[in-house]
Amino acid sequence: MRNQGIGSWPARRARKTPERIAIEHDNDQWTYRDLNDRVQRLAHALRRLGVARGDRVAYLGPNHPAFLETFFAAGVLGAIFVPLNTRLAAAELSVQLADAGVGTLVYDPRLAAVATELTADRTVVVGDGYEQLLAASESTPIDEVVAHDDPCIIMYTSGTTGTPKGAVLTHGNITWNAVNVVVDSDLAGDEVTLIVAPLFHTAGLNMNCLPTLLKGGRVVLEAAFDPGRVLRLVEQRRITLMFAVPAMFNTLAAHPRWPETDLSSLRTIMCGGAPVPEATIHTYLKRGLAFVQGYGMTEASPGVLLLDRSQVLAKAGSAGVPHFFTDVRVTNPDLTDAKPGEKGEVLVAGPNVMPGYWQRPEANAAAFTDDGVWFHSGDVAVTDEDGYVYLVDRVKDMIISGGENIYPAEVEKALAEHPAVLDAGVFGVPDEKWGEVGCAVVVLTPGQQADADGLRAFLQGRIAKYKIPASFRFVDELPRSGAGKILKNRLREAYGPRPGG
Repeated sequence: MRNQGIGSWPARRARKTPERIAIEHDNDQWTYRDLNDRVQRLAHALRRLGVARGDRVAYLGPNHPAFLETFFAAGVLGAIFVPLNTRLAAAELSVQLADAGVGTLVYDPRLAAVATELTADRTVVVGDGYEQLLAASESTPIDEVVAHDDPCIIMYTSGTTGTPKGAVLTHGNITWNAVNVVVDSDLAGDEVTLIVAPLFHTAGLNMNCLPTLLKGGRVVLEAAFDPGRVLRLVEQRRITLMFAVPAMFNTLAAHPRWPETDLSSLRTIMCGGAPVPEATIHTYLKRGLAFVQGYGMTEASPGVLLLDRSQVLAKAGSAGVPHFFTDVRVTNPDLTDAKPGEKGEVLVAGPNVMPGYWQRPEANAAAFTDDGVWFHSGDVAVTDEDGYVYLVDRVKDMIISGGENIYPAEVEKALAEHPAVLDAGVFGVPDEKWGEVGCAVVVLTPGQQADADGLRAFLQGRIAKYKIPASFRFVDELPRSGAGKILKNRLREAYGPRPGG
């Protein structure tokens, strides 16, 4: 096989375990033979529509087999897959499609209203037309030459400047990340993995779904998170592996069916997106379940650190140690290694780290050390004497709300478009349900008026709903440095929650 990339996985699995169930969705099942057949047919159909090597193919929709089929079919052709966040506003999605130069958009009919606002040369709607397209295509193998260094996927991550950047992950990046997960989490060929986290996010796709398919396990795709249904599926489908963010695990434990649900099939529960509260850890330990938790980023495909379940209490609060084929340093500003207990920036290197952002040479120069080896995470951590890493701050001031990344600069930029807003600063405050939510501190233009409800209404449709601040404070001026940068620490001290209050 000349294709060494992700697109070859269905064919490789089909020759190895053709009758195993690969995907389950809404009571329908597809074997690895079925999956390979459909991927090849879709690849032929996309090629007939004009998709060629290096072209960008986007997908807009909730978790569905068509997402994976499009992803693999793009890989078969050597095209580049662009997953789109269904929670974003059409205006935000348009920026991403234009930036990536997307020529083909595959979308779920439930998002037709949004899709019609987007521009692409070719569109394919999942449903009857999609099935007809596959039925009319041949299933003979396409063996395009694809190497591990070739770009596989562009995953957008909003930058600290408020402008989204596309992390270009190669076929090798994603493959090595999957190998890291398989090695460090002991995944088996009989895994039954429940996918409730959205596949358009790197964790759902790269930490759960693809490692399971690499091992020949079964993925059970759910379009949305419903705690009662999740508990039923764990019991009925004998789920062995699932990933969720802390807020989702807390919701499961609070559900009336929690005490009576048979959870004995679960071997691995992964938690990410935010630190796992100790109360949550103990709630699951009482059911005989220990979290595998860690730290990652889109640019690392995403696994960087992993805390093994055996250390969940002994190293509580830690993000763990580097994945098997990944290296991490905690460094001083001069790039010397910080001593245990000293704060430093997390630098990451390894075959799972992206080569760079899509068409962002200046951002790439800033993101890597001069030798091009180490990626600057922008996160601050300390290590202990055993080498376990503890995240203590975020240089980039990113807010993590329910597993979603919110970059304050992006929200501030949207607020600044309101005619009554002179200045705005956004920071995260603790929230019992979501972990963190945004708080906006706003300076109004003299003579202008606006209130919290009016600003929320203004932001609707401009940015995703989860990015809209949960609270607003109105002040006369914002604290700024001599260089004009908003002093976020001052904002937190003045307008954040009081300790113990």
